Amino acid sequence: MEESKMASKIAVLGLGSMGFGMARSMTRAGLDVSGYDVAPAAVERFVAEGGHGAGSPGEAVKGADIVVSVVVSGAQTEAVLFGPDGVAGAMKPGAVLVSSATMDPSIARDLAKRIESLGLHYLDAPISGGAAKAATGELTIMASGPPQAFAAARPALDCMAAKVYELGEAAGIGAAFKMINQLLAGVHIAAACEAIAFAAKQGLDLDKVYEVITASAGNSWMFQNRIPHVLAGDYTPLSAVEIFVKDLGIVQDMARAERYPVPLVAAALQMYLAASGAGMGRDDNSTLARLYAQLSGAQLPGKDKP
Repeated sequence: MEESKMASKIAVLGLGSMGFGMARSMTRAGLDVSGYDVAPAAVERFVAEGGHGAGSPGEAVKGADIVVSVVVSGAQTEAVLFGPDGVAGAMKPGAVLVSSATMDPSIARDLAKRIESLGLHYLDAPISGGAAKAATGELTIMASGPPQAFAAARPALDCMAAKVYELGEAAGIGAAFKMINQLLAGVHIAAACEAIAFAAKQGLDLDKVYEVITASAGNSWMFQNRIPHVLAGDYTPLSAVEIFVKDLGIVQDMARAERYPVPLVAAALQMYLAASGAGMGRDDNSTLARLYAQLSGAQLPGKDKP
């Protein structure tokens, strides 16, 4: 292990499906990692896996060289940093904040200015790859920030990611790249669910549909990844509907500000909103197939029949 990695103390704020895997990847690589989450059970799980648990965000960041924030949104990131129990003022001088929440680029720019005014570094570093890639330290990180921020965060980045894209020196660039990814991901999931429910309405063998489509031009990464959940009738949330209610909403807001049309995003967002309104917001986003089935009378695997 390089001396710089061994010397680094890391704090991870947010030990959900992504944050836990990221924290665990760094611990496995030999870094000194403290983790905090609002759910005590998540902290206990991290301790059981060899990490250090913290009872508060402030305790987690004390003395940390790198603070990795893996909360859900820009609003939550701001609250973690500057809210009543915010950690920005408690961070070690010269430390770097690695901000991994998906957010509007304008919020990332504002947070960077406020963090840098305190003598800290800010790395705009949204992530992609899901819980499985987080657990193996093989995420894709779309990062932007000054060279000093990249250098300070490098020990953590090397352990968490298979690919770190250095996209520029200004905060907000990484966030904008992530929103392009989310535009595509959200639309592709909705399209995949529409297609598999339509196949069910046609009375087709859904396992055979999956086999044929994944070997054909109509395939997508999301069809290949999400449709097995539908075939198993298992909507345990690996990535919840509410994530895309939030993220496609951000894309729409960004597009409206630019007077840019996003009709496919708008259509997909309506399906996520409908699923959320129907009580499926915390289900895996592949549950959109169930919504299509309920609207059409199609029969999908599992107990949930329309």
